[in-house]
Amino acid sequence: MKPMGHDSSLSMKPLSSSPIERITGVQKQMGNPNHNGHCQLNPNWAQLQQKLKIHGSKPSPKPSDDAEGKTPKTILGKRKERPDAEPDASQSTILSPINNDCSLTDEVAMDCEMVGVSSQGNKSALGRVTLVNKWGNVIYDEFVRPVERVVDFRTEISGIRPRDLKKAKDFRVVQSKVAELTKGRLLVGHALRNDLKALLLSHPKVDMRDTSECELFLRGERRRVALRHLAAEFLGVQIQNGEHCPIEDSRAAMLLYQRNRKQWEKNIKDQIRLKERQKKRKPKKKSKGREASDGNHATIAS
Repeated sequence: MKPMGHDSSLSMKPLSSSPIERITGVQKQMGNPNHNGHCQLNPNWAQLQQKLKIHGSKPSPKPSDDAEGKTPKTILGKRKERPDAEPDASQSTILSPINNDCSLTDEVAMDCEMVGVSSQGNKSALGRVTLVNKWGNVIYDEFVRPVERVVDFRTEISGIRPRDLKKAKDFRVVQSKVAELTKGRLLVGHALRNDLKALLLSHPKVDMRDTSECELFLRGERRRVALRHLAAEFLGVQIQNGEHCPIEDSRAAMLLYQRNRKQWEKNIKDQIRLKERQKKRKPKKKSKGREASDGNHATIAS
């Protein structure tokens, strides 16, 4: 067997180590020949080659842990990223406290969440109570262990779970603390009558500011409106989408009062004046002796 002679057509050329050289080889194969027999460079390949020249001298950075989960950028263009569903920052800002002052103010807002007791769980009992000051800062927030056994935690509305009541405070302790914090102060809330009933407490009506009973928020025929609808209409914020948050609800009620305070207080004063006028207009009851003397005069006249 004769050794194979050296043939330039069969010589093996090493592969190009540079991506530009490899692309150039592809260009010769894929380019369109012009009338002189030379290959005309495709515009797309020319653009890619230009980008390779720009980025070729820069070492590619190593992926960091922070970059995990992010869409990588390539020289061929930025891949379209689907925007993640993020909560509206403006909504959280509206109900956010305006400062860090957690002191007890002359106005406090309260909201309670209930759980179901009794054999069928259709009787409401206090499960959580929250108080915020006029700036929206929490001054009291406690889970409550009801006196009766809880049958229905009503988690889909109350947000309360069995683990929340394992270390909850006794009802009497919470009741005493709430009474202490609200005494002599304006109490703001929505449907406060239900919350006070669950706490077995009372509060002077003149010191209550209930968003469910305010004239400014009532509809036709004095129809009451849910707090979530009031928050959407007057504050431009969505609340109670799913499990209720008593902190959020308390802040919404307080903000509704603060923004409408001037007109709200004016309406209350007008109602007090109207009642006083109505009392003065009522005729005084005649005494029995006077009625008898009036009868005698009538007989004589006849």
